[in-house]
Amino acid sequence: MAHYQAKMSSKGQITIPSAVREHFDLKTGDIVDFYVDDADRSVRLLARNKSIFDSLEELKLPPRGHPVTVAEMDEAIGEYLAEKHDRISREWNERREFEEWKRTRNQRAGS
Repeated sequence: MAHYQAKMSSKGQITIPSAVREHFDLKTGDIVDFYVDDADRSVRLLARNKSIFDSLEELKLPPRGHPVTVAEMDEAIGEYLAEKHDRISREWNERREFEEWKRTRNQRAGS
């Protein structure tokens, strides 16, 4: 799992590291949601810079030329959302594993 750090400014602003911006294709004006987990003092970020309209290329007419059905559109949207959910879950689990590794390392260093 990749690890990046950022330092908060006196105005409470944090610059998202360039590698993270590139990975999520974040641009000026994109929305990022923050989900706070009080139990382990962590924050999960969700980049909301892609809309369903960004995926319209995948919904174009197939080579045979028949119109796309509502069921096919629903399936494509469902697959997209499932992949996004899997990615977010995987990244969240990787973050928790990193935090556990860091906590274990700090405990060993303190011993």
